[in-house]
Amino acid sequence: MKIVVDDLSGPEIAEFLAEHLEQMRSLSPLESKHALDLDDLRKPDVTFWSVLDGTELVGCGALKALDTEHAELKSMRTSTARKRGGIASFLLEHVLAEARRMRFTRISLETGSAEFFRPARRLYEKFGFTYCEPFADYRPDPHSVFMTRTL
Repeated sequence: MKIVVDDLSGPEIAEFLAEHLEQMRSLSPLESKHALDLDDLRKPDVTFWSVLDGTELVGCGALKALDTEHAELKSMRTSTARKRGGIASFLLEHVLAEARRMRFTRISLETGSAEFFRPARRLYEKFGFTYCEPFADYRPDPHSVFMTRTL
């Protein structure tokens, strides 16, 4: 497997992210959906990575700069057929290393509070994230949990 910076111009990643947005909309009310669309992921303050197994797209994730020291983890997703196969851990290790290289000292994230998101929360806990109050422009929301860690 390899991880590449993706400019989000290909149809495969567009479809992969459209499925992600559709799934997030089905799990959370619209006002609690914080996944970024393609246009937002293409902004200069976001670095986006795709995980490829050969030529197959199997995962993705992004890092959004909040300021010079704090970044937000966004759009972490593994293809349904490849869940629980280590792809998310492989990608998260990469993103954390890149965040350090970019000289961020803190990385935070928002994820869902529903049972569906429990595996994601466990993954983040395994990587040293702890629960925190809302950050950046987030507000308290019963459908969201917030996590952070220092680098």
